[in-house]
Amino acid sequence: MTHVRAARWLLVAAAVAGCARMGPPPGGPPDFRPPRLLATTPESLAVVPEFDDWVSFNFDEVVSEGGTPNFGTGRGALEQLVIVSPDSGVPRVRWRRSRIEVQPRLGWRPNTVYRIEFAPGLSDLSRNTVDEAVVLTFTTGAPRPTRYLTGHAVDWVGRRFIPRALIIATYTDDSTVYRTLADSTGRFSFGPLPEGDVLVSASIEEGQPDRRLNRSREAWDTVRIAASTDSVGEIWAFGRDTLPPRVGQSGATRVDSFTIGITFTQPIDPELRLGPDDVSIFLVPDSTRVPVLTALPAAIHDSIYQPIDSLRRVQADLRLAAARQDSLRRVRADSLGITVATLDSIIADSLARVPAPAPPPPPVITPVAPDTTTRDEPLQDRPPLSLKMLIRVNGALELGKRYLVEVRGVRAMGGAVADTLRTQLVTPDHPKPVHPDS
Repeated sequence: MTHVRAARWLLVAAAVAGCARMGPPPGGPPDFRPPRLLATTPESLAVVPEFDDWVSFNFDEVVSEGGTPNFGTGRGALEQLVIVSPDSGVPRVRWRRSRIEVQPRLGWRPNTVYRIEFAPGLSDLSRNTVDEAVVLTFTTGAPRPTRYLTGHAVDWVGRRFIPRALIIATYTDDSTVYRTLADSTGRFSFGPLPEGDVLVSASIEEGQPDRRLNRSREAWDTVRIAASTDSVGEIWAFGRDTLPPRVGQSGATRVDSFTIGITFTQPIDPELRLGPDDVSIFLVPDSTRVPVLTALPAAIHDSIYQPIDSLRRVQADLRLAAARQDSLRRVRADSLGITVATLDSIIADSLARVPAPAPPPPPVITPVAPDTTTRDEPLQDRPPLSLKMLIRVNGALELGKRYLVEVRGVRAMGGAVADTLRTQLVTPDHPKPVHPDS
């Protein structure tokens, strides 16, 4: 009898273990298709006054609950995919195998347009993932929305579109907030939304996404869009801080014989222009002052000056090429038993006898069809952002020396200005080797 009871307990334990392990049923053809949305409750663009129930998304197969449970902390796998607008809390999410139910944390408000979005990432038990957003829009009494806001999110520092950028639309009359994500190319078509003047923000989410705008830690920017406009254009996001910029860990570096580079902790204003009165450089320990010409953002400096070391390298290349050409002429003249001057005159006479080439035919102008492909570069032309400033000095920097550098009035892109920043520069004992063959 004891053996029979033990066998029954083993069978029960095996059955429980089999039920607890989520996975596709055995047998049958392999599944390579992601879940498809069959229906929603309420229906899309429905007007449901006094709605007080769960919104449900019904799929054609069992969807995965993810590896993290949804306890309302915002860390659940499904909680991170669901965006409920307008709402300020973590949404309430219930997994019902092939159905997912959603409610806003603070409950439904009357006469409001609601937008529930599943970001790309929802998958089935075979790990087939939905790569497009799933959106449901309905109202609890407000008129059906028809407006779509379109635009691009751009990373100003990287000068590229931001994939999956967080897009936030805040209405100026009542501060109602709607949120969505841009696609993998940084493009967004946000809607349908109510009418009205709106502030549209784009941000680069850092760390674990919480679908909230962190103004002090993330790169972002905002544009104002009137009620009569649907095109947002490009939103150029950049990092900003309420604190003034500080010198980065790398400090000051020698860029070339006449240039010092300083890297800061945040992007500096591309319109910043500092002069001799704003920068002080002293040779340590005798405190000899080094004259300063300009202190400019890296992109502006490079458009004005050519690095001295690079110029010397080009000059060395030209001298070496001329020497090689002269040696080749001497070898050719010796092999013919004539002087170099005689060889030059023969070559010049031969070139004079060559007939002039016929003029080229006129170019054929072919009309160019308009470009209908998706752009992969921003349309606007804005000055580059950089963490680096380059200081040009009036005199070569000595090798194997230590310099004290003071900079006043460094303005960050966010507007904060540093009073006085100090750092040190230690120049190398030997200059970088010049390789003419390069």
